[in-house]
Amino acid sequence: MSIEQAILVRDKTRLERLIERFNTIGQAKFYIERSGGNFAIYEQEHRHFYTSWEKVFKQLSLRIPMKTLYREHVPRFLFSERQLVLALGQDGLVANTAKYIGNCPLIGINPNPESYDGVLLPYSSENFLQGVEQVLDGVHHCSQITMAEAKLNDGQRLLAFNDLFIGPSSHTSARYQLNYQGQSEFQSSSGILVSTGAGSTGWLSSVINMSQSVNKLFQPSPEHISASHIPWDIQMLIFVVREPFLSRSSSIELTAGRIYPEQPLQIESYMPHNGVIFSDGIESDFLHFRAGTRVEIGLAKERASLVLPA
Repeated sequence: MSIEQAILVRDKTRLERLIERFNTIGQAKFYIERSGGNFAIYEQEHRHFYTSWEKVFKQLSLRIPMKTLYREHVPRFLFSERQLVLALGQDGLVANTAKYIGNCPLIGINPNPESYDGVLLPYSSENFLQGVEQVLDGVHHCSQITMAEAKLNDGQRLLAFNDLFIGPSSHTSARYQLNYQGQSEFQSSSGILVSTGAGSTGWLSSVINMSQSVNKLFQPSPEHISASHIPWDIQMLIFVVREPFLSRSSSIELTAGRIYPEQPLQIESYMPHNGVIFSDGIESDFLHFRAGTRVEIGLAKERASLVLPA
């Protein structure tokens, strides 16, 4: 099926969001500098983005019909298999775009390679057109990235490119019944993190770093654990219970494990209110997870297609 249109996804810069908040650039600068901040950082970041944006927009519009889409509109946009999607921004933009675009090929473009690691951004404004041409010629190579799925007992579902969070919407304890590999346990914790291979270098790695630092206080030479080697296409997810609390009514035996296609994780909420499930760090894109609600966490049938350089 031939590509007929390109969708260029972007986010607002931090400077643009500051201007939205304070109405003018002058008032935004006054607030930041009065608080002891360096406003020049926001201005420099803004310039870097728009330098890349102008290059990408100009070259892309000359090559194929295109449409610009802001990140906030992605969940409501109807994507077609005849579209090529490009995400110009940080890694999080790729993650939050991929789960809504179906089988569309996705090109991640790093607007500032000197500042952003760009794990999911193999292209820059200088070479992205090579990826576009390969897609249009049908000779591109894609990394098929495994995604996670949360499916409620009422039929609602939520996809995740990097990770899912199941827990409280505020700084309170999550209470739930966890079922894993034939075992069941009532737990009280600060929530459950479920990570894909692509997300293993993000939030999951932070949890591992924290646990290793705590272990170091009590064990002189703790074994180093790394999540960075987990393949992005592996048919497996990792779940970790954050800060599990041991009490007379809550246990801590099932606090980490692997989720396979035939072995999903099942959780029943015991939170009267404030229970939520959100994905990829976007708290506004969530499912309610209140008392009586059950969720099954497993591998999604959808997979993200991230275009890689030849």
